Amino acid sequence: MASKREQAVYVISVAAELAGVHPQTLRIYERRGLIEPYRTPGGTRRYSQADLERLSLIQELTEEGLNLEGVRRVLELENLLLSLRAKVDQLQERVREAHENAEQEIRQVHRSYRSEIVLRRQVLPDVRRTQD
Repeated sequence: MASKREQAVYVISVAAELAGVHPQTLRIYERRGLIEPYRTPGGTRRYSQADLERLSLIQELTEEGLNLEGVRRVLELENLLLSLRAKVDQLQERVREAHENAEQEIRQVHRSYRSEIVLRRQVLPDVRRTQD
């Protein structure tokens, strides 16, 4: 996976043009915490394709009537949702592993029963069962 630095290739003017907004809008979005471009050691903002996709979502939400605080909250909730989905995936994997371990232990117990079972005819081969 490429680092944020390697993915961030667009300077602010190019990113603004590709996103269809003014460069000042990108600065405002950054101040509001809606976007966090990579910064070079010299402080130049660099935007990635993921940043451009996020800008597209921001535009879509503002066109639907959300203010920037509402957009920030939606983005925050989306991040939370992604985090929770990852947690659910982890928990499902742990449940699956626990189920497999329990099944394996059950099989081992059943195998131990087989070795402990002694048939009557093995102990008393000559004893016949009498009927009353």
